[in-house]
Amino acid sequence: MYLKGITHCEGLFPHLEVAPASGFFNWDFGLAELPREAGIIVIRGPRQYGKSTWLEYQLRETLRQFGPGTALFLNGDYIAGPAELESDIESLISYFPQEASVRRLFIDEITAVAGWQKAIKRLADRGVLRKVLIITTGSKASDIQREAELLPGRKGKLARTIYLFAQLPYKIFYDKAFPTLKAQTLPAYLIAGGSPPACAAVLETGSVPEYVFQTTAEWIYGECALAGRSRPMLLRLLEQLMRRGSSPIAQTTLAEESGMANNTVAHGYLDLLNDLLVLGASEPWDPARKVRVSRKASKYPFVNLLAANTWSTNRHTTPSSLERCTGEERGVWWEWAVASELFRRAAKDGHPSPLQSLFWRSEKHEIDFVRQGRPWIEVKAGHASPFEFDWFIKTFSREKLLVISSDRFDGSAVRGITLEDFLLDDSL
Repeated sequence: MYLKGITHCEGLFPHLEVAPASGFFNWDFGLAELPREAGIIVIRGPRQYGKSTWLEYQLRETLRQFGPGTALFLNGDYIAGPAELESDIESLISYFPQEASVRRLFIDEITAVAGWQKAIKRLADRGVLRKVLIITTGSKASDIQREAELLPGRKGKLARTIYLFAQLPYKIFYDKAFPTLKAQTLPAYLIAGGSPPACAAVLETGSVPEYVFQTTAEWIYGECALAGRSRPMLLRLLEQLMRRGSSPIAQTTLAEESGMANNTVAHGYLDLLNDLLVLGASEPWDPARKVRVSRKASKYPFVNLLAANTWSTNRHTTPSSLERCTGEERGVWWEWAVASELFRRAAKDGHPSPLQSLFWRSEKHEIDFVRQGRPWIEVKAGHASPFEFDWFIKTFSREKLLVISSDRFDGSAVRGITLEDFLLDDSL
């Protein structure tokens, strides 16, 4: 069908066919349109965030725009190993029409094929890929480092080749959902974690269905098993992270309280959750030396709010449930929401370490997010006053501060905004 340019038959684009009526197809992760030249594009992101739907949409639009046979498809979940992958790619490339103005091969979930980079490397070295744009998707960010090591100089001359598929921007959800959800738009987005299917469900039914949480949990459990790690130990670690909320914790302490042998074991589990784009890592900042202090206790914010909600002690399935949160729980959710948004923006801009952030703490005060060349950010769950931060102006006279709370106020050095203000404006 693809070779004939037929795009309207049932079953050709299964993810698009079952996509909810609300759509949410305005993806915004840094790749506005696919290039026409050859090369290799790598797209990584968590499950249930729309990678496969995006891929099918791009495949269909390529066929419609450039004609029959200009786009072909492979599913990594059905490929046994790198040798089969190499053979399948080479076979498919031979089907592209000689007169095709573009040749695009889409490979979904390529990370399901262990050692897939070797197959791509061998094909690139033999010149098989010189006229083809390969677009791959996968769920593990750790592959990015291996790609850099195994595919140097083999990705063509594209300006950018690596993208992280983060959550749906709040602005896109807001524009579609506010006429229906009104004041509950923000909590609805937070409990859905910016996951398109979860966002669609909460918009259409008023709640996030159980199967969404179950799918998220099974995905992470599956990756845990593939990595040879213990599911009970992972659950104990997640329990500790949820209990600690937004407080710093040393890896040694985290290991002890999770029943692990040492901090090296704890580091392995944190790395796994980092690879899956579930957890970030925020290290303390030393303003005197202008360096991060990696040996001190760090924060581990959830940058995937759907995963956070999945393991939350008080799982929130409706916006009103989250609205009822007060005190410390509300503060943690708001701080994780900011961490998640900062990750999304850094990933979109192609930052080399989008999951890394910084915080500052003294005996009396703390700033949640230290940013280079941008206002620092402090998150407060309730009300805030500019007079509370006179100490900041005296301590950091050259810096500016954004206070995210329930109140808005303006000052030369300290400005107050709401969480919704922050999520709606990428310039903040």
